[in-house]
Amino acid sequence: MPRELTPLFAELSSFEHLLHAYYQAARGKRTREDVATFDYHLEGWLLRLRDQLRAGTYRLGSFRSFTIADPKPRRISAAPFADRVVHHAVVNVIERLFERRFINGASRE
Repeated sequence: MPRELTPLFAELSSFEHLLHAYYQAARGKRTREDVATFDYHLEGWLLRLRDQLRAGTYRLGSFRSFTIADPKPRRISAAPFADRVVHHAVVNVIERLFERRFINGASRE
């Protein structure tokens, strides 16, 4: 049986919201192979993410690790692109809740 969606979770998992999150995650990275592949199958990926989020079956993928040397050597662990889309979707929903609370909390001091 499908779970009942709260208004916030319905917003987070909507196709339109995930599409907006995709554009944010892809900004400046469209020529990367993983982003281009996601873009080529964009509608299918976003529908899959929506369905997995709503069914509670979404799982994070495996991070890829690499080293950069700018300005000193550092080890980087990067989430798969689909996870980055979900990260943006989550932040877009909860950011305004936190900002409102922090702003209101600051005025009480």
